[in-house]
Amino acid sequence: MGAQLRVYKRRIQAVTATKKITKAMEMIAASRIVKAQRKVAASQPYATELTRAVTAVATGSNAKHPLTTEAEAPTRAAVLLVTSDRGLAGGYSSNAIKAAERLRERLAGEGKEVDTYIVGRKGVAYYGFRERKVEEFWTGFTDNPAYSDAKRIAAPLIEAIQKETAEGGVDELHIVFTEFVSMMTQNAVDDRMLPLSLDEVAEESTRKGEILPLFEFEPSAEDVLDALLPRYVESRIYNALLQAAASEHAARRRAMKSATDNAGDLIKSLSRLANAARQAEITQEISEIVGGASALADATAGSDK
Repeated sequence: MGAQLRVYKRRIQAVTATKKITKAMEMIAASRIVKAQRKVAASQPYATELTRAVTAVATGSNAKHPLTTEAEAPTRAAVLLVTSDRGLAGGYSSNAIKAAERLRERLAGEGKEVDTYIVGRKGVAYYGFRERKVEEFWTGFTDNPAYSDAKRIAAPLIEAIQKETAEGGVDELHIVFTEFVSMMTQNAVDDRMLPLSLDEVAEESTRKGEILPLFEFEPSAEDVLDALLPRYVESRIYNALLQAAASEHAARRRAMKSATDNAGDLIKSLSRLANAARQAEITQEISEIVGGASALADATAGSDK
């Protein structure tokens, strides 16, 4: 009984230590969510106005440009997958990977080859374990991305969309990331960055009651689009990275809260088992004392006779 009680006590100590760690991680994630939400809100106006400017340039001219021109028969697409560098965030990364797999299957069904670009160690590990080709990957900043990170990611994607497919270029750019909806809801989504769907942007502006501005282009619409292309891709990627970071913190907070609650329940269960073992030990000791006293009394009575 004594050995069993010691086992329970050691397990209670181990679970208590784990509970302290998960509680600390939950509090850290909760504090970072607010900062991430602020960054998402701050980046949204720039991305929105940039999209409207690109749409205005494209609709106000007949310029053919990778930003807005659909390929007649697209054969190749690039997919940027955003996952996390660290675990302990529930199904955050796995949901994004599943969304990327569904997108890959859909593009393959349309007869398009897929070039994969990955952000985050979890996605890199997933593709590396399955020995799948990855064009480029980036790690080390998923929980706190900067605009410079978005620029580094955008550079090879812009280069790919500007090349001919025969030279290793692509016809479309897609991004898969986790959209932050609320503290309790984060959805893995796939979004086509390029070519920009002008009809969808114009329809959304009409629905919101907005009027696209009119511009005069100097020196030409093509030059303006060339200048806006990297800014547009960078802003879209940066906004996606920020939303993914907020989603990662929210998912980690929820996972750590669940782990903390489970640790508390396990401690209660182990405490009950330890108390039961202690009571059994005490009962056994009392029984041994009573049995010994009874045997001593019988022996004494026998010697008196």
